[in-house]
Amino acid sequence: MKGIIAKTATPNAERKLYIETYGCAMNLADSEVVASILADKGFQTTNLIEQADVVFINTCSIRDNAESHVWGRLKEFKPHKRKNPKLIIGVLGCMAERLKNDLLEKEQIIDIVVGPDAYRDIPRLIEQVDEGGRAVNVLLSREETYAEITPVRLSSNGVTAFISIMRGCNNMCSFCVVPFTRGRERSRPSASVVQEAQNLYEAGYKEVTLLGQNVDSYNEQNEAGESICNFAGLLKKVAAIAPDLRVRFSSSHPKDITDEVLFAMQSHPNICKHIHFPIQSGNSRVLNLMNRTYDREWLIQRIQRIRELMPNCGISTDIIAGFCSETEVEHQETVSMMRDMQFNFAFMYAYSEREGTLAQRRYADDIPSEVKSRRLAEIISTQQKNSVQLNQNEIGQIHTVLAEGFSKRSDQDLRGRNEQNIIVIFPKENYQKGDYVRVKIESSSQTTLVGKAIEKIQQPNSN
Repeated sequence: MKGIIAKTATPNAERKLYIETYGCAMNLADSEVVASILADKGFQTTNLIEQADVVFINTCSIRDNAESHVWGRLKEFKPHKRKNPKLIIGVLGCMAERLKNDLLEKEQIIDIVVGPDAYRDIPRLIEQVDEGGRAVNVLLSREETYAEITPVRLSSNGVTAFISIMRGCNNMCSFCVVPFTRGRERSRPSASVVQEAQNLYEAGYKEVTLLGQNVDSYNEQNEAGESICNFAGLLKKVAAIAPDLRVRFSSSHPKDITDEVLFAMQSHPNICKHIHFPIQSGNSRVLNLMNRTYDREWLIQRIQRIRELMPNCGISTDIIAGFCSETEVEHQETVSMMRDMQFNFAFMYAYSEREGTLAQRRYADDIPSEVKSRRLAEIISTQQKNSVQLNQNEIGQIHTVLAEGFSKRSDQDLRGRNEQNIIVIFPKENYQKGDYVRVKIESSSQTTLVGKAIEKIQQPNSN
């Protein structure tokens, strides 16, 4: 995701900023907050790094390959810095907070390092660099939610948008750096979330995705510390804005997906029937080492409950291959769970040790890289077979698709997603972006359904 920035407050002194965003949707949402903060100071945007006066790169620290990509990208910025010595280069987000010293020491081209709770300070930091020297703010906050900031939608399709409903995480999973880079959980007031969704709907958007490190633990409290709105309540409030506004959410922690949330999804046709359910492993001992607070049997029961209440619910997951001390038998338990539970799709990774985490302090990263790679390949192969079969089962079925734009391969086809978050391609004909279209599926691949449009409908639950 690329592009942004601006003018300084000084008249006729136009400056432009370019932002690259990598990783999860939360990072894109953060970049949109940064864009808004800078826009208030008169900043404009650019998609061309050659035009930029300020360059920001925003990424996460959850996995080593994400950080490696950033290090490589920073090296590619060096010719631009040589050509324009006044060019300001900064790193935003979790990686900035976690590796502030390394960033400043290893890459002399970096002028600004900003953590995820310090984006309001960016205009001051830019001024500080203008005056000479470098600028850093990676302080974490117990209150910051950027609740009143209306994000600038970057490269928006005008149909779908993200809304951050909370920040931080209280789950101390042993492999994860998020609690250390984004701080403790804090939830936005539900009124501000609903107002943002209302504004998007009035601007023509047809779908919003509620974002958080763990949305299911959303908990709005009053001044006395009493809970006044949980995630199920927030879901219902957003869904009530309009019947033709689709609502999605990400990401979840399995332990917090309550029956109340499932009932809210079940009772509101415009809440999409898709849950991201990151199991991480299918073995109880490994899950205990990961500090996931559930075991294999509990996971199976919870997935069965989701399908009992919503048989058509799409379920995706996250899997880590080769976690500390994982045996071959334990790995096979993960593979067997994937076969049995039939996830629609999965994000799959080999374990990479993250400095400062509980796992790094307590457990040896003792699975050889070649074993991790082999196990990951087996996990990927299993998921590919699941996805192919599940998508083949949809041939002949009719799905409601929100058209988000042209297919990547042809401007004669439209591309959208069904309720289960599966990509659907269909001929454009007389349909257009933003339409709800009933599509009969005629063929499929591992990741995509292809069909023929039947009719346009007014809202997700109309026939």
